[in-house]
Amino acid sequence: MNGTLPLSASLTALVIGYLLGSIPFGLLLTRAAGTADIRSIGSGNIGATNVLRTGRKGLAAATLLGDALKGTAAVLLARHFFGDDAALIAALGAFLGHVFPVWLRFRGGKGVATFLGVSLALAWPAALAFAAVWLAVAFATRYSSLSALIASVATTSAGGYLAGAPTAILLGLLTALLWFKHRANIQRLLAGTEGRIGQK
Repeated sequence: MNGTLPLSASLTALVIGYLLGSIPFGLLLTRAAGTADIRSIGSGNIGATNVLRTGRKGLAAATLLGDALKGTAAVLLARHFFGDDAALIAALGAFLGHVFPVWLRFRGGKGVATFLGVSLALAWPAALAFAAVWLAVAFATRYSSLSALIASVATTSAGGYLAGAPTAILLGLLTALLWFKHRANIQRLLAGTEGRIGQK
């Protein structure tokens, strides 16, 4: 960051990012479809992996797309109006909005799709790296959580190489938050009790 972004622009970018990121697509889409409250199913998470446990693959895909694109939109809007520094701030806001949405008493998702969405806007080849690594690990292990953890680290490395230190620092911060939100998954992975993709 160049340090010249006005405080008002920084705050606006953060708020825009947070508000967009806090839209709980998984909850809204499953409610609209008439399914049970997604928070009472499986892991209780509002993300696409848990939506998939309802057996509604279309809803899961729509949740993934919505959670990703809200992050992309936040970054692109901030960049358009305020520049690259604001785009990074909006990316942070979008991620925080998803994992800590005020509307759901700060109990949101784990940030995987939104991480992918902000990566797409900040350094799209890094987002492709995320997708490729996620798919490879998921195919080999069928663990969604493990796939996300490994892919996030790969994306941070790719983002730093492709887009420079500020983007790498931001993605590193988001990766740390993503790992924190997956702490229970990590414990289950180590214990061999983590659920696999497709399990209800």
